Amino acid sequence: MRKVIGIGETILDIIFRNNQPHKAVPGGSTFNGLISLGRLGIPVSFISEVGNDRVGDMIHDFMAENNLSTRYVDRFPDGKSPISLAFLDDDRNANYIFYKDYPKQRLDVSLPEINEDDIFIYGSYYSLNPALRERMVEFLDYARQRKAILYYDPNFRKAHAHEAIHLGPTLLENFEYADIIRGSDEDFLNIFKEVDCEKVYNHHIRFYCDRFITTHGAKGVNLYHGDLHRHFDSPAIQPVSTIGAGDNFNAGILYGLLKYKVRHRDLPTLSEETWTNIIRCGIDLATEVCRNYDNYISKEFATSYLSQS
Repeated sequence: MRKVIGIGETILDIIFRNNQPHKAVPGGSTFNGLISLGRLGIPVSFISEVGNDRVGDMIHDFMAENNLSTRYVDRFPDGKSPISLAFLDDDRNANYIFYKDYPKQRLDVSLPEINEDDIFIYGSYYSLNPALRERMVEFLDYARQRKAILYYDPNFRKAHAHEAIHLGPTLLENFEYADIIRGSDEDFLNIFKEVDCEKVYNHHIRFYCDRFITTHGAKGVNLYHGDLHRHFDSPAIQPVSTIGAGDNFNAGILYGLLKYKVRHRDLPTLSEETWTNIIRCGIDLATEVCRNYDNYISKEFATSYLSQS
């Protein structure tokens, strides 16, 4: 059975409403999407690191409860598990403050089992961090050698916008590894100072990766694949929280690739109809996550979504 392998940060998100703590949930960009995939019954492994502390125990237990393999999670004894404070504004978007205390030795884990047509997802600053780059490249090279589908979400926050030029060569290297790139319009504004995603595709992405998906919140989704350009509308909803929306859009795309049996060799010739089906899965999961305070789809939604498939 095909599986999904992800690499990224694991963090405890403490969510604030009106300056009062409302809920604490394990999070992290890649992590959020993988939890949803685990709930949908997809075999999932996660390469990450947490402290050997109480917060690390909470995250570790949560992964086990949601069908995520903990085999490739480094429990470091020095330092502490990272925490973020997420302050929701009036539009239910989050502003973050991060607290991190990592050891010098990072990601002390073995290479995971990866087979042809498995999916490997990477992204965020985690995939650019100079302290982790050597290991990140090791995992990316291995996934590519094994003929996995490599899926990249830059998830490039405004806090790092001032580093965009400095990080440029690493970003381009990540583009080159990718079989599919998905990012929000804000990501590419932060990276390239460009709001027109078609220009981003033609001037910055297409040379490295032919398949490009951009999300624009309530304004929908754009797909670029060679000369194919297609827009998809987002359903009109009143969001409770947008935390995890992009992460779960990614989860939906990965779920769609597996559901519609898209293999690595099929990617160059994917039809518009297949793309439409896959992107609908992304929109479905992202929409659901915006309806609650969790960073992932509920187990109840997963059960009902599987029964409709």
